[in-house]
Amino acid sequence: MKLSLVRKFIYKNLPNIVSLLGVLPLSILFLDNGFQYLVPLIIYNNIMDDLDGILAAKLNLKSQFGGTLDNVCDAVAHIIFVMTLGFHYGIICSMAGLVAVTAILIRVTSRITFPAKISTGSPTNELMRHMLLILLTANYIGFNPVPALIAVLLLNTVSMLLPYPMHYMVRALTKAAPAVGLVNISLIVAWLVPLTAPVITFCFFASYLYSFIAGRVWRTST
Repeated sequence: MKLSLVRKFIYKNLPNIVSLLGVLPLSILFLDNGFQYLVPLIIYNNIMDDLDGILAAKLNLKSQFGGTLDNVCDAVAHIIFVMTLGFHYGIICSMAGLVAVTAILIRVTSRITFPAKISTGSPTNELMRHMLLILLTANYIGFNPVPALIAVLLLNTVSMLLPYPMHYMVRALTKAAPAVGLVNISLIVAWLVPLTAPVITFCFFASYLYSFIAGRVWRTST
């Protein structure tokens, strides 16, 4: 009987467990050599963040508590990633990171305060994907990633707080579970097959910038 109750509890909280598991391993980043794990941990967290939403939808386990927990886990994970990056690359990158952290906190707090899904601006995990792809491309081509990272941090700070939707980002166009899976596979491929990193980076940034501009044009014309 007790075992049955435990199984039922685990099943009902499966998305929440996945959300928590997406954050707990990030403690590795606090080690002295933790930065070397940043890339795989961003990929891991992105997968887990998508997985908890898919499970909640497919198993009909959506709840207000689960939505709030997911948002809190996102905030914790993304702030850790941004500050780890900033501290590694110096004071200017850290300052840009703090600006981005402010936008993350504002966006996540808004999502918690107003449970209805925010359909404007860019999600906080878009910044995580951009940081990841800049690091992978810089490593493959061999350039200093700091200027690009600072630009990405500041640009995403703006886009996270935009009052209009950004419909044409790669992740925004992939709603079905198989498509979401392909997005995550593309990030893994960019990591494991460095030759593909510049191409995948271009696709993500091109769709992001187009969404940024097209959304502004659409809003101005209406």
